[in-house]
Amino acid sequence: MTNRPLILVSNDDGITSPGITALIEEMKTLGEVIVVAPDKPQSAMGHAITINEPIRLMKVDLHEGVEAWQCTGTPVDCVKIAIDKLLTRKPDLMVSGINHGSNSSINVIYSGTMSAAVEAAIDGMKSIGFSLSDYSWDADFSPVRPIVRKIAKATLENDLPYGTLLNVNIPKPDDGNIKGIRVCRQAVAKWKEDFDQRTDPFGRTYYWMTGKFVNMDHGQDTDEWALSNGYVSVVPTMFDLTDHQRMGTVNQWGLDE
Repeated sequence: MTNRPLILVSNDDGITSPGITALIEEMKTLGEVIVVAPDKPQSAMGHAITINEPIRLMKVDLHEGVEAWQCTGTPVDCVKIAIDKLLTRKPDLMVSGINHGSNSSINVIYSGTMSAAVEAAIDGMKSIGFSLSDYSWDADFSPVRPIVRKIAKATLENDLPYGTLLNVNIPKPDDGNIKGIRVCRQAVAKWKEDFDQRTDPFGRTYYWMTGKFVNMDHGQDTDEWALSNGYVSVVPTMFDLTDHQRMGTVNQWGLDE
């Protein structure tokens, strides 16, 4: 029996990714760690769950002193099966990442990294999704480790209300210097998709999704502004998607008449 905090770790880049390795090593300094992560990359899976095929778990020996499991399911599956089959007590903290690539603004909707954290929050855990604005597999996570540890430690030591989790994005400034940490709101932005039409060797048409990120928000209190200016963004995020301020407006439409 240990008095150390229990920390559940997952991600969407897969259990062998450099990002989750860095996260596990930092969490080991703060508590007892258990890892349940996908056996392969699951980026942009959002909150998908597996319902039409079996989910398999395999215990793996990847990190000294850490119980780790690889799962054939999605990031959300990993959290769900950890809760139901592996955990003997509720974790004091769940962390997801460190993602290879940003999950700022609207990307929170598509992100498997953030969806794993959301699922943990739904179950009542304090949870954080960590992402680094570097998509390369060999990204250098060493400069961001103290930041990850600082935010995780503060989350363990403070309260988060049920329904709230943290979306943390870390920049990769050109000069390598991160200026600090900003608590922000989610920027208003979207992806403008372009489906490139192509033909396969058999003459059949297929489509390859491309596109560009469009930031429509020029505020200096957003996650996009923070990242562009060399700051870590911390966005308190809710999974309740109700627009409470607009309930009265829609109620005036007379839908109940």
